[in-house]
Amino acid sequence: MNSVVRTLLLFAVLCAAAPAAAQIALPPLPTQSLPLPRPAPLPTPVLHGVTDAVQPTLSSLRARARALLQRYPAQVERDPRGAPMVRAIVLALSPDAQALSQAQARGFQIESDQVLQPLGARVVTLVVPPGLSTQRALRQLRAADPGGSYDFDHLFTEGQIVGAQNVGTAPAPHTAPASVEIRVGLIDGGVDADHPVFATRRPELSGCGGRPVASVHGTAVASLFVGRSPEFHGAAPGAQLVAVDVYCDGATPGGRVRDIVLALAELAAANVRVINMSVVGPDNTVLAAVVRKVLTQSIVIVAAAGNDGPNAPPLYPAAYPGVVAVTAVDAHEKLLMEASGGAHVRFAAPGADMLAAALDGKYAPVRGTSFASPLVAGLIARLLAHEDHVGVEQVVQQLAATAVDRGHARHERRDDYGLVGMELRTDPAQFAGRAAPQ
Repeated sequence: MNSVVRTLLLFAVLCAAAPAAAQIALPPLPTQSLPLPRPAPLPTPVLHGVTDAVQPTLSSLRARARALLQRYPAQVERDPRGAPMVRAIVLALSPDAQALSQAQARGFQIESDQVLQPLGARVVTLVVPPGLSTQRALRQLRAADPGGSYDFDHLFTEGQIVGAQNVGTAPAPHTAPASVEIRVGLIDGGVDADHPVFATRRPELSGCGGRPVASVHGTAVASLFVGRSPEFHGAAPGAQLVAVDVYCDGATPGGRVRDIVLALAELAAANVRVINMSVVGPDNTVLAAVVRKVLTQSIVIVAAAGNDGPNAPPLYPAAYPGVVAVTAVDAHEKLLMEASGGAHVRFAAPGADMLAAALDGKYAPVRGTSFASPLVAGLIARLLAHEDHVGVEQVVQQLAATAVDRGHARHERRDDYGLVGMELRTDPAQFAGRAAPQ
């Protein structure tokens, strides 16, 4: 055996005999970040009138833009931040006559010019001239009228989960709670006003040119807000709801800023005292200005924080100053893994492991901040129903005083929110007093 072979054998024996402590002292190899493990599926209760359980999801602004681009390739494009917007459209809030005339002279056409009563403003929808990009058109309009408010017609999305529908209706072993006497508003998809949870006080429906279309999301949110029946009720049961559909039948992209600001003005004119907005999107100059005008009318706006995850940038309208932003927890008071957070968030409320109304008189499990928001809106409405003259911040502070102190969890920044409304969660496993089969 030559010397080279003997040396190799000796080295192998020494490596095999080395202690474990010596091995872990070696420098670690670089590793790539691994994706978070998918959570285990939620239990699926087999209940009469209850649909299948739902799974958590994260849906970024860019992902929503991609989905809209795929569905409406000729009508949707991305803004410089990647947010979805209507192609070749720019919105102007109360432009002066000279600025509007100059825009028309450069080839812009007025698609619509609508007054926002009673906010003392108007929104003008401008069609971009052929051959000019939407981004360049916005730059031109802003440069020509620096004091004006111009922005893209962004598309705001619901982006929440409702379980697939099943068959049957729930038994009714309880009596319906007393009605809350107050007018409230909803900006969402259409509401199924024929659902039993709205039997005692039918919602006033609007939007879509007088032809709102019932949606799963809008119906679920409305039921958590004002639903009232023996087997199920929302946070402000029986309150008079004015629901504006901004999504319609899906033939064209829904959730346009133009339609949302018109809905805000309509609800202000309808004398509602609380508005719930379970819609999310990017910052928008026109929407921000209209939100400020609504808040000056002593109307409370409550909005879902979104489901882009705890480290995502803030979403709007929840992040606008004065808006009550809401995130979501599960049945164990833990924030949902997908729930957005941030310093602007005021409250956490149930948003998972619970039921809401679905279409055709049924019920469905829901998950997301969309469904926590109407619970907070309803709780604020209940407080306002007993107060004739109270400021927005006063009633928010009243609700905050009832919140559960979650200080024990404040080492996690995303847990630092006042928790309210856990008693409002309708547990699928105990729906209408019936336990789920094992």
